[in-house]
Amino acid sequence: MYFINKLTLSAAALILATPVAAHDNWVASWTASPHAPLTDEGPFAAPSYDDVTISQVLRLSEGGDRLRVHFTNRYGDRPLEIGAARIVLLDDAGNEVAGTSRPLTFGGESGAVIPRGAPFVSDEVGLDTSDFDKVKVEFYLPEETGPCTCHLTGLDTLAVSPSGNHVGDSWEPASTAMHRAFLSVVEVDSDDALGTIVTYGDSITDGVGSTPGEDRRWPDVLAERLEAAGLEYAVANAGISGNRVLSPGMGESALARLDEDVLSLPNVTHMIVFVGVNDIGNRFGGAFDNPDGGPLGGLRLDQPDIDAEQMIEGYRQIITRARSEGIEVIGSPIGPYKGAAYWSEEGEAARQAVNDWIVNSGEFDAVVRLDLAFADPDVPQAMRDGYHMGDFLHGSDAGLRAVGESIDLTLFQPD
Repeated sequence: MYFINKLTLSAAALILATPVAAHDNWVASWTASPHAPLTDEGPFAAPSYDDVTISQVLRLSEGGDRLRVHFTNRYGDRPLEIGAARIVLLDDAGNEVAGTSRPLTFGGESGAVIPRGAPFVSDEVGLDTSDFDKVKVEFYLPEETGPCTCHLTGLDTLAVSPSGNHVGDSWEPASTAMHRAFLSVVEVDSDDALGTIVTYGDSITDGVGSTPGEDRRWPDVLAERLEAAGLEYAVANAGISGNRVLSPGMGESALARLDEDVLSLPNVTHMIVFVGVNDIGNRFGGAFDNPDGGPLGGLRLDQPDIDAEQMIEGYRQIITRARSEGIEVIGSPIGPYKGAAYWSEEGEAARQAVNDWIVNSGEFDAVVRLDLAFADPDVPQAMRDGYHMGDFLHGSDAGLRAVGESIDLTLFQPD
């Protein structure tokens, strides 16, 4: 067992000095941005685990011949112990592909203790994968984890075992869920990848409203179109449901999490910024003024008095910081939301002011009109019938496909 908290200073120095093999072309083939526990109880309470094995199904956007898995204890209240872990390919029916199971090790050891607040990356694994392969990551949690560093909107299966270490065994779930737990990135070393495109946003990017298990988020659609066009990019979905440009709550704000959720990813060439409706809706629509927590069942968020100009300054910060890392920043106007629970005339005026700047200022490297892909042509302040899940805010499968298909792929042609 590799216990970080028990290392001597000399041993730590030895490990840090160990040479790391050079790699050609690592990209972020799968991501799920973690966020802090939202509540202590109710539907948004973070789960905790003790003496169980959990497995999660992930779809890679880019294949290769090696990979490594990033675990995360970013918001943990104690060290997180991983007793054992592995990764395995799945076939189209969701069955394990014989001969593809690989142990995940950490400094050559079968387990690790991840300090509070830290990410932790596995050793490299030699495993041939193709674009859009599904994999299962399975790991044993021998000790009480405390509230999970999770990603709420997983939209694919997380399974929890009966008590014990069942890594590599056949087991029936004691329970299942649709969040992500303690996983943040799968990096793949791909000979032909052109880079990583990050989609940075809120629940609309995260895929709320799409069919679970079917990979119908608009970033999934974009990845499929890029592959069909011969543009070999990994697409890293860095959406968090409820996220905002300026304010924390449902995940740290887009400004606060940029370094860890975008700039730390390998070989990022482009990012698409599609976030802001929650800043406006929560500020002007009063969604969380209700003592019972408004539409989210007890969840309450801090809401400072922000305005359109402050939001614009927030976008400028994202552009400046990403460009300093050589990333092309593509912006989209905030999508239509008239009819949603937190829509208001004042909020609509703020959306129009922000969108006018996004479209006409020239400060983004390029602009894509994801807002128009959703919009009702007769009432452009609202989403088109059939393009939302019934709440006039979150896309349906059809609406998310329209958004993914609206993006001009020439933006990603290599120079």
